[in-house]
Amino acid sequence: MIEELTHLTSTLIFTLLDVLPIIFVVVIFQLLVIRRPFPNWRNAAIGFFYVVLGLAVFMQGLELAVFPLGTLMAQQLTDATFIFGAAMPESATIDWRDYAWVYAFAAAIGFTSSIAEPAVIAVAMKIRHVSGGVIKVWSLRMIISLGVGLGMVVGSLRLVAGIPLVYLMIPGYLLLLVQTYYAPKLMVPIAYDSGGVTTSIVTVPLITALGLGLAESLPGRSSLIDGFGLVAFASLFPVMTVMAYAQLAEWWGQRRVRQGASEEISE
Repeated sequence: MIEELTHLTSTLIFTLLDVLPIIFVVVIFQLLVIRRPFPNWRNAAIGFFYVVLGLAVFMQGLELAVFPLGTLMAQQLTDATFIFGAAMPESATIDWRDYAWVYAFAAAIGFTSSIAEPAVIAVAMKIRHVSGGVIKVWSLRMIISLGVGLGMVVGSLRLVAGIPLVYLMIPGYLLLLVQTYYAPKLMVPIAYDSGGVTTSIVTVPLITALGLGLAESLPGRSSLIDGFGLVAFASLFPVMTVMAYAQLAEWWGQRRVRQGASEEISE
């Protein structure tokens, strides 16, 4: 217990040092550039204190629970006895098709972490407000989370199969460029922002822990080379799913308009 409190104190100090530049910039611009006093400096001070404390506790939780659990789950799911059972033949070999539970776990952890991501919730609420309620918060969160889950499946499959990252990322971005050209212009910036907010305080630690755990558990994989890269898929695929949803919604709306027009003509 004493050791954990000591580590938490050191984490709190380092977190405060990381946040101090932000406070310094805000104070300098408020007092020297804008030349106005802080409207609610007490609330701002309390808010910064909560931010520092929350980040310190969060970092402590990552080191104590999230990263060890990610490594443990990856080790258990990639264990040969789990895949083949107790009667595993000595000559058996494992290929990418044997890791179905790894892909399922990656999809589930990507979806659920994105659903709980505060940045995704905040952006979805702002988009609902700006769009006048046309774009629903829950619908946008679901579409973004589906994209993260799909990206985690592709990323974990790449890691298991040993496919170079460039072989998947370049075609993915080329497809994204095509989608950007044909997608409704209103949804293009929303889609790109949706991909960026998925890689935040909840999603990134879980994804990184899973990637490092898989790289350490799979034979012939390097933690440094193969353990990273999942975050890139978690950022790319939500952009694609949001624009795909917008394109389908536009096509469905035009189809209903055409059907209504044809029914009026027939009458």
